[in-house]
Amino acid sequence: MKIKRLTALTALVLMCALLFACSTPSSSEPKEPIRVGALKGATTIGMVKYIEDAAEDTDFSVVTIDEIVPMVVKGEVDVAAVPVNLAATLFKNTDGAIRVLAVNTLGLTYIVETGDEIHSVEDLRGKTVIATGKSTTPEFTLRHILRQNGLDPDVDLTLEFRNEPAEAVAHLKLNGGIAMLPQPFVTSAEDTVPGLREAIDLTKEWEKLGDAGPLVIGVLIARTEFLEREEDVSAVLDACRASAEWVVANPAEAAPLVEKTGIAPAAIAKRAIPKCHITFIEGTEMKEMLSAFLTVMFENAPESVGGTLPGDEFYYAP
Repeated sequence: MKIKRLTALTALVLMCALLFACSTPSSSEPKEPIRVGALKGATTIGMVKYIEDAAEDTDFSVVTIDEIVPMVVKGEVDVAAVPVNLAATLFKNTDGAIRVLAVNTLGLTYIVETGDEIHSVEDLRGKTVIATGKSTTPEFTLRHILRQNGLDPDVDLTLEFRNEPAEAVAHLKLNGGIAMLPQPFVTSAEDTVPGLREAIDLTKEWEKLGDAGPLVIGVLIARTEFLEREEDVSAVLDACRASAEWVVANPAEAAPLVEKTGIAPAAIAKRAIPKCHITFIEGTEMKEMLSAFLTVMFENAPESVGGTLPGDEFYYAP
């Protein structure tokens, strides 16, 4: 009898354990991945530590701007680092299916030349400027700076656009002249184009105008569906902030990671990082900064922000 009681008790314990196991989710179930898209350019430099240290449940795609747009539209990424005007346009074209989480990059662009003629915006009058970034933030900000300095960008000078910064650098190598380039291509070109110099820092010229706050270049966006995963959203924001701060504080250590990501050689990245205006601004400060910047963009070229100014719902408020 004693043996029977022990056997029955054991059976009862096993049955309870089995029922509990069936009603409790397995801790070994894989976590839903976080899919992050970033551009192969300066707006991703601040994220390289995040990319290097990311957990197994985070999938990174470092791609071109032509590739990132369909990835966002089709919902193939949860989070993406993109130019600010593209974020506004995507918000309009997806009927509000994305939100902006943070500003991650401020001004990146410079006017460079192989001579010694350009020392002010006025000196661009009558000149030909090879440029990149057509129909994106660099073009729109350059046009605003020119107009505010009394130059009509369609009359008083000639803007010749190239598809990629590398094409503009190749032109400078062959022909010399004047170009608008972003970092880290400015630093790279200084090593390969004889006599090249930074003539105008467009970030400083923008700040002189005093009508739109800082010159915003890159932002972090997310799909609205992803925002329901609050813990994952917080994890992404924390990782991006920590990565940006580390990159700014440790350019020499960050440079090999920039090269590993395919953005620029380590030797170039080390010198360029301090000029890339890497930051991480979120919440109310981000909203005020972006709202002022996008208002100026809209007043100058409505198409630059998708034809209408995004409303409050554009800005993520945790």
